[in-house]
Amino acid sequence: MELMMMLGGMAVLLILRVPVAFAMLLPSLGYIAMAPRISMGMAVQRVTALLDSFPLLAVPLFIFVGFLANSAGLADKLINALLVVTGRVRGSLAYVNVNASLVFSWMSGSALSDSAALGSVLLPTMRRNGYDPHFAAAITAASSTMGPIMPPSIAAVLYAVLTSTSVAATFLAGVIPALMIFVALTLYIYIYARNRTELTAEAIPRSEAVRTLIGALPIFLAPVVLLGGILGGIFTPTEAAAVTAMYLLVLSFACRWITLRGLYDTLAGTAATTGRVMLIASVGALFSYIMAREQIPQQAADFLTSLTENKWVFLLLLNIFLLLIGMVLEPASALLVTVPIFYPIAQRYGIDPVQLGVVVIFNLTLGLMTPPVCLVLQMLAQVGNLNFGRVLKATLPLLGILFIVLLIVTYVPALTLTLPRLLGV
Repeated sequence: MELMMMLGGMAVLLILRVPVAFAMLLPSLGYIAMAPRISMGMAVQRVTALLDSFPLLAVPLFIFVGFLANSAGLADKLINALLVVTGRVRGSLAYVNVNASLVFSWMSGSALSDSAALGSVLLPTMRRNGYDPHFAAAITAASSTMGPIMPPSIAAVLYAVLTSTSVAATFLAGVIPALMIFVALTLYIYIYARNRTELTAEAIPRSEAVRTLIGALPIFLAPVVLLGGILGGIFTPTEAAAVTAMYLLVLSFACRWITLRGLYDTLAGTAATTGRVMLIASVGALFSYIMAREQIPQQAADFLTSLTENKWVFLLLLNIFLLLIGMVLEPASALLVTVPIFYPIAQRYGIDPVQLGVVVIFNLTLGLMTPPVCLVLQMLAQVGNLNFGRVLKATLPLLGILFIVLLIVTYVPALTLTLPRLLGV
């Protein structure tokens, strides 16, 4: 009875657009007040226990890196350097868009940060150069999905902490799927641009090209520092986040890319976002405890295994379920609500936790592009002053491509497990 009232209250609050953290917290506290043999002290302990985690310290550091990259104008410098590389290739700005998202994903770890930083620069630039602005917004949204999948990923850190899985293994498992997204989007751009002669950029003078590439070279070293340090065993993912943050901060001040006002904005944005994520994480820990106490994961596992013992069928059902959840909840919130329920079920089916993490994050990231919420599309429509319906229509072919990549990643475990096993993490 208490559980049904809690879930009902949560559903009502979410429908009323109450922030997810409070929509989970208030009904959970109501459950504890009504349930026997649970004290409020136990609730406080559960809320704070998850935060006492060294790997979780990477989250505010990666958030800081994302805000710093935006404040220091690193996106502009990346885009200019990549435009030099693509040269006069037809559709060069679209290729720059996808390549910039790939590079930026090694620093931001978030689809929203990626699309916000790059969209504000690329949407007006692509429009001035003859691109359909709705196509520009669609390709920016689709390429931003690499952010939460390619390391460093905030979602991967949260998943690893929730499931006690290796953060490094979860990071590495996302590399090949993210590169698959990159290749798929590149092929789509080639097909889109091959007969559009107007989508050819002007030649850049050689002296300017050399100056642009040299200026952006230190930025391209940031992913090398991050991934090289983790793969080389020099430091842990959390330490890698700290080193990358310090490297980009020193670089930004040394090159005069950021002012004290910009640093203040970076710190303020980091504090606000970190507070929101950590609040959701701590409330999610309490929610997980209640689900475990009511034996919901075990009951769900019994129900699913009575329907099918085939893990491939379970993965299909899981994909559908996560896509539906991702349509209404942002990835961080959805992770904390769903992982405590389906992770024990996946273990019963013998699914590797690392592979499961990539599948979960991929699904929930796609939710940022699917109705009714479409957080990324709404933000890009506002940035570009575009019609939301037309942006969504332009995104549909790209969603189809991403769904195909998702199914391949889901049913070919080697794509996610090869790198972690090869490197022994």
